[in-house]
Amino acid sequence: MARLHLEFPEDQFYFTTQLTVRITDINAGKHLANDSMISMISEARARFLYQFGIEEVSENDTGIIVTDLATTYKREAFARDPLIFEVGLMDLNKYGGDIIFRITKAVGGELVALAKSGFVFYDFTTSRVAPMPEDFRLRFPGVNYVASVG
Repeated sequence: MARLHLEFPEDQFYFTTQLTVRITDINAGKHLANDSMISMISEARARFLYQFGIEEVSENDTGIIVTDLATTYKREAFARDPLIFEVGLMDLNKYGGDIIFRITKAVGGELVALAKSGFVFYDFTTSRVAPMPEDFRLRFPGVNYVASVG
């Protein structure tokens, strides 16, 4: 099977936050566990949305749901390592796009992982994908826009 390759434009990162690897995030291999990395990515995503005033579910029951997640690991992280999560956007379309992540060690700057999380806007009242609100797209004028798929 071919290895996954993630590559992101430098100018698409809009937010940075720091999270520290907890002892409970460590697996039998004595490094950061995959499931814990996913939880940390989710936390970084939530902080990013909050920073830009975007509710994960709005008053009109429209929200953001994750459609996929791809992660490539470049090096291990260990208990008590402070990690920097740079978060951005790319490939917006009529219904959503990709939230991108670059995770590095706060000390030394070594790349730990890259991740991409696909998302769509979703109407929880009708249980259907919903068009991206215009005010969301306007908050990120520098993000590329691609034709919607199927």
